[in-house]
Order: sequence, then C-alpha cells, then structure tokens
Amino acid sequence: MNIVVCIKQVPETTEVRINPETNTLMREGVKSIINPFDMYAIEEGVRLKERFGGKVSIVTMGPPQADAALREAIAMGADEGLLVCDRAFAGSDTWATSYTLAGAIRKIGAFDLIICGKQASDGDTAQVGPGISTHLNIPQVTYVKKVEEATDKMMRVERMLEEGYEVIETPLPALLTVVKEINEPRIPSLKGLMRAKAAKITILTQKELNLDPQQIGLCGSPTQVVKIFSPPQRQGGQVLKGEIPDIAKQLVELLRSEVN
Repeated sequence: MNIVVCIKQVPETTEVRINPETNTLMREGVKSIINPFDMYAIEEGVRLKERFGGKVSIVTMGPPQADAALREAIAMGADEGLLVCDRAFAGSDTWATSYTLAGAIRKIGAFDLIICGKQASDGDTAQVGPGISTHLNIPQVTYVKKVEEATDKMMRVERMLEEGYEVIETPLPALLTVVKEINEPRIPSLKGLMRAKAAKITILTQKELNLDPQQIGLCGSPTQVVKIFSPPQRQGGQVLKGEIPDIAKQLVELLRSEVN
C-alpha cells in the first residue's frame, strides 16, 4: 500500500506576534513543530505500512526550515520526505494550498491512500485535506478514529461523530483526515533518528510541478487576509454578592443598563 501523509509545520506556542503591515505571523524566535494532529496521521500511515506493506511518503509545503518536520516523520518510520518550497507558493490560502499539494502528490505517482490530520493548529479550518481530495477527484472520509479493514481496492473505517461513530466503506484511492483518538504516536528510535539525519529530502518547486500560475500563491487564493490581530485581553468581570434573589435583581439591572 502506497501511502502519502500531508503534514504542516506550525508555531509551537499560541503566543505569537503579528506583523501589522503584512498581517502575517512573525515566526522569528518561535519554535516550530509538526502540527499535533498530523502526528497521528504519520503514525497511522506507518502502522498501515507495517500491516500491509508498501511505502509512506511525507509531503509538506513551506519554507526551507520545514525540512526538520520531514526528518522527524522519517524518524518515526516514514520512507521519504518531499518539501514543496517556492516563493511562488507564498500567501496561499487553503484552496491554493490544497491545489499545490495535489500537484505534488501527482508528481509522486501512483498512491492508494492519503492521510491528513483533521486540521492545523494555526488555521483551524479543516479545509486542506478535503480540498486535496477535490483536486484529485477521489473519495474522502473525515474525522476517522479507526481503520477497521483494508484491501487493495477498499477500506472500512470508523468516523467519529459527536455522539458515537459511523462505519464507512470507501473505494481506494481515497483521502482520510484523522483525529487523535485513532492512535498514540510513537517516539522515534535511535535507528530512526540516524536514518532521518542521513535521509535525502526531495525539493519540489514550481518548475518541477509546473502548476497553473493563476491557481497558486496569492494569485490563486480566493480568500485573502485583510487584517489579523490578537483580541484584547479580557477584563475581570463584576462579582455580585448577596442572597440569590438580590443577585438576580442586580443581574437584571446590569443587563438592562447594557441594553439601554
């Protein structure tokens, strides 16, 4: 089974600064990590390879330093890493990002399964995975919590719902987005770390992918960030004291004053 796992490198902390001129995150001095949900995607890809054989390819789109995320995934058991990196891809929204990643996956060649984390911690849109399946015209199953069965033509999974789960059978190739309930990511072994250190990372630029220039980067992004800011720190509220009937009356008066 040839598996592709799409990951993203994100800031480790939520306390990031924002450039007021470009409305982008200022990542200088902030440690980057693999998006937490993508760790479960990597682990599930490796587990499926261990069950059914095949290969796990890790793909990420980002700056040159995203190389570190690919090496960490290789240390966990993936076979190869591909970095989609070009200034032409800068400013991509979720649509342009999914279009670009789909182009990179086509470059890899034949695949049976694509796995993504359910969403990224910095954007929280949960749109890139489904977007990739749309561009590749393959089925998708989101919020997967368990892979029950798989053959070379079919996969049966459990999809998490708010109250319980549903069992879905999908033909392959397909795309899954996974939740943290699906597994527990492993700690890389010393052998894995050594292999990752020596691994050759493939760089894919616009020249190699030859994508439509009108569908990548800012030009290919239907949505653009007009302004981004940190919300003001919440001020402490008023504490109402007294017996319950008195507190209720005070609360009513406060609400009336806010309306008026």
